Amino acid sequence: MGSIDDLLVHMDTIEGRIPPGDPRRLFHATYARTTRAVRDEIHAGGFADGMWVERWDVTFAGMYLGAFEAWDSGGHPPAPWQVAFDATTGPHLPPLRHVLLGMNAHINLDLPQALVAVITDEEFDDPDAVAGRAADHHHIDDILAARVAAEDDELKRQELPGDRTWKDRLLAPFLHQSTRRFLKEAREKVWNNARRLSEARRSGPDALAGAVARLEELSRQRVADLTRPGDVIFELARNGFGVALD
Repeated sequence: MGSIDDLLVHMDTIEGRIPPGDPRRLFHATYARTTRAVRDEIHAGGFADGMWVERWDVTFAGMYLGAFEAWDSGGHPPAPWQVAFDATTGPHLPPLRHVLLGMNAHINLDLPQALVAVITDEEFDDPDAVAGRAADHHHIDDILAARVAAEDDELKRQELPGDRTWKDRLLAPFLHQSTRRFLKEAREKVWNNARRLSEARRSGPDALAGAVARLEELSRQRVADLTRPGDVIFELARNGFGVALD
């Protein structure tokens, strides 16, 4: 996948393979729509370095697609993805929960690794380079936040009776605001985790592998938190959305 357009064609192909009613479609379709929004912003010149954002976005999405293919073929994806995908074959969960499981696994585990894959250690040491990359990285928050209401409407159309209680409807404005806050909180931790991975990479492959393994376990625990019964929004409020390497 050399470009974001290639990526979107590939994502559409995979979506066509997912049977109707399969909960995996919920996160996948949400992610595809978000990727299109990022693509449009790149084409509109909304990023300081659109070529870098495209390279990063393709790398980032590739990690999710690799996990999807591993699980789909009976293999073993990274631990947080294993929890998220296993939940699609278990007891019924509301659509929002499946989207949050996928987002949590992807942001907490994959995003720091994707950033390190497209930012050199020398760039991490250059304050100007870091500032430019960080600005483009945080601009993604604006795109995601702008899509919260539209994505919530998409989920409503796929919910079953009882998936959204009177309490959920009452808390809808709070949910939209909280989603923006959770994304911002998680992405700030992601940037710090990417720095920790860069520091580990300088110490050699074993140190980097150890840091990634710690990040994978922390991410697995956070995704597992979201599979437990209860109000997911309050789970996030209590535990936070992101994870942090020491």
